[in-house]
Amino acid sequence: MSKLTENYNGIYSLMLTPFNDDLTVDYKGYEEYAVWQANQGVEHLFAVCGSSEMANLNIEERIKLAELTVKNKGNTTVVATANNEPSWFAQVEEVKRMSQTGVDGLVFTTKGFGNDEDRLVTYVGELKQYTDLPVFMYEFPGAQPHLISGNAYGRLVKECGVYGIKDTTCSAELIKDKIDQKGDSCIIQANMPYLFEAFKMGARGVMATPTACGGAFFQRFYEAFMSGDMALAEQRYNEIILLDNAIDNGFNCSAKYLVNLQGVKSMKAINRGGQKLSPARLHSLEAFHNWCVANSLMD
Repeated sequence: MSKLTENYNGIYSLMLTPFNDDLTVDYKGYEEYAVWQANQGVEHLFAVCGSSEMANLNIEERIKLAELTVKNKGNTTVVATANNEPSWFAQVEEVKRMSQTGVDGLVFTTKGFGNDEDRLVTYVGELKQYTDLPVFMYEFPGAQPHLISGNAYGRLVKECGVYGIKDTTCSAELIKDKIDQKGDSCIIQANMPYLFEAFKMGARGVMATPTACGGAFFQRFYEAFMSGDMALAEQRYNEIILLDNAIDNGFNCSAKYLVNLQGVKSMKAINRGGQKLSPARLHSLEAFHNWCVANSLMD
């Protein structure tokens, strides 16, 4: 039985994909990065996600990245998106293959069915038949309409046995709508402005872009919040907001550069979208990193 069935709350650090100069995947560098991520103190890793540039990776690359994450996961658990392929039959094979990589759980995107509750519930229920692993949902903006209602999510929990959702609504009202329908599942936050508020309302997980380069920030917040020390939790939340603002301009290259500054020298600040950071932007990130080191927030 998957370890995720015992504990599926907490921080899910997103995995970046390092590239060589020719934009092939740097698998050796990825292993170095996966070890670094596992050592950040979080309980879960999210391979093959939006921050991994999954939309720009072919299925062989996605499967291999999931396998390498499992290989280097340490004491964490690993989830990975498993329905990226365009056709139904290809998605079925993708689910089967991803289930065999050793990951502890699968993530299904809402696949553009956000406005069709019945179709979404039927789709997830049918696709879930091809895996024995816990399934989580992801409101992935790459396939719109991607946002779903609290009622739709409640049905996914009750009718399909979904364990949690990466909520990307970025609205306190819509976050609460899902929390009110969550049952025993976990509402997992992607939005930082409402993170603290969402936890106060009942959210108990995070899958957010800053975890790609600062999982320890979130683990510190999570531990403070769960201990009941709200003053310390608010301080940790404020540190997360600083990190979020630091990488917002130029993500995900900015996150990659912060990973590089923290010791994963194989991580280059390049992506398949052709994005590059200006010298001024690099200098700004270096200043932020130096401040974090001086305040014992980063290595």
